[in-house]
Amino acid sequence: MTDCVGKRLGGFQDSRRRYIKSRPLGFARLDHMKNGKLYLATFAAVLGPLSFGFVLGYSSPAIPELMNDANARLRLNEDQASWFGSIVTVGAAVGGLLGGWMVEKIGRKVSLMLCALPFVFGFTIIIAAQNVFMLYVGRVLTGLASGVTSLVVPLYISETAHERVRGLLGSCVQLMVVLGIMGVYLAGMFMDWRWLAICCSVPPTLLMVSMYFMPETPRYLLFHGKRQEAEDALRYLRGPDAPVEWECARIEDACGEQGSSFRLSDLKDPGIYKPLMVGVMLMAFQQMTGINAIMFYAQNIFEQAHFQNSDLASVLVGLIQVVFTGIAAVIMDKAGRKVLLVISGAAMIVSTAAFGVYFYLMSKPAVGAEPHQDLTWLALASMAVFISGFAIGWGPIPWLIMSEVIPIRVRGFASAAVVLTNWGMAFVVTKTFQNMMDGLTSAGTFWLFSVMCALNIVFTIFFIPETKGKTLEQIEAIFRGTSGP
Repeated sequence: MTDCVGKRLGGFQDSRRRYIKSRPLGFARLDHMKNGKLYLATFAAVLGPLSFGFVLGYSSPAIPELMNDANARLRLNEDQASWFGSIVTVGAAVGGLLGGWMVEKIGRKVSLMLCALPFVFGFTIIIAAQNVFMLYVGRVLTGLASGVTSLVVPLYISETAHERVRGLLGSCVQLMVVLGIMGVYLAGMFMDWRWLAICCSVPPTLLMVSMYFMPETPRYLLFHGKRQEAEDALRYLRGPDAPVEWECARIEDACGEQGSSFRLSDLKDPGIYKPLMVGVMLMAFQQMTGINAIMFYAQNIFEQAHFQNSDLASVLVGLIQVVFTGIAAVIMDKAGRKVLLVISGAAMIVSTAAFGVYFYLMSKPAVGAEPHQDLTWLALASMAVFISGFAIGWGPIPWLIMSEVIPIRVRGFASAAVVLTNWGMAFVVTKTFQNMMDGLTSAGTFWLFSVMCALNIVFTIFFIPETKGKTLEQIEAIFRGTSGP
């Protein structure tokens, strides 16, 4: 009897695979899909990264005002101001772990809706703050929401988008983050810190409302045996004429090959640990490029260049990030991920090496009344090249690849590990940066960043697969060493 059932199940699997492979029409009909609803769902989801960007950028205009606040209970000293800016990373690290649990237990859609709550509650506490402790609590809550968002949104987009536009839509995550940062810099020129917090609470409110009308991801639904709901979601996202049955069969076939729930023993499987290590190393290398150090020095560099308005300089930095992240989004599905990562790494090698030369020359005795004034151009050019290089590759692509390579049955655990690595490394690099400057000198620190950028390129060439134009199931098959559907 058991042999009979096994033969029937095996026959069913074989017939389904033949059905999938016999439908080249499915891929051809991607040209006839209607992407309007997919773009709408993506727009709703990326309100989360926009909120995330507001959180990251909020401290820049708020800290100078809070350090000079008339209310002594709210006035920040230098140490408190440092914690006001950095405590977000603590909340975000916890949020990454929480998000990994949420996406598995309650799904991607509901996780996005719920993460709007700590955004709104956090900014509300900041608005109503009567002392420094309340400011800290508000920042931790918004950091918690940012951690959940940074995990859930890339997964939601990668599981709803098809391979023709997944790079474009996935890059919108980082694009909305930098738009949020630039937006809060710009708004901070005209608003005080309380009104700015009120404005920052608007996007997460819209996120919760708009996501209510969006579908759950088809892959999550199929993984939990909800075939009809998955077909309905695909019809909404792809249009009524899309080959929904073919796409569902393809996803189900991949889920069947993976097995059921995740166990720690599965980490021995190359199809699990290889994509996990790719995601973890991408996030570690992203933080070791020196992005936080460059942004830390940005204001001093602009001051040396005699920019009278440091707020305007911050907006210009944000504008460079937005423009080049937008360029990356547009060309992502044409150029490919690996090419952009290599170009990005090369630009950062040159710029960080030039930064090292700048600081080395600045440390030498100068001749004349205006010491080293003629070197300001080198610092400005290095910063512009670095920020544009980072924005076109190592800014958006690690988040995109994380959402593409991790198999569906370990996405909660593995994504949490990857996000925790990102925030953990951000905290470590930020907190040890001054120690590196003291021990290695400024020039030595930036030359070290240049070496790390070179290692980024080596890692990209030898260990990162090209995911352009491939379905998520085909990407998973690459790591398993099999042929995907």
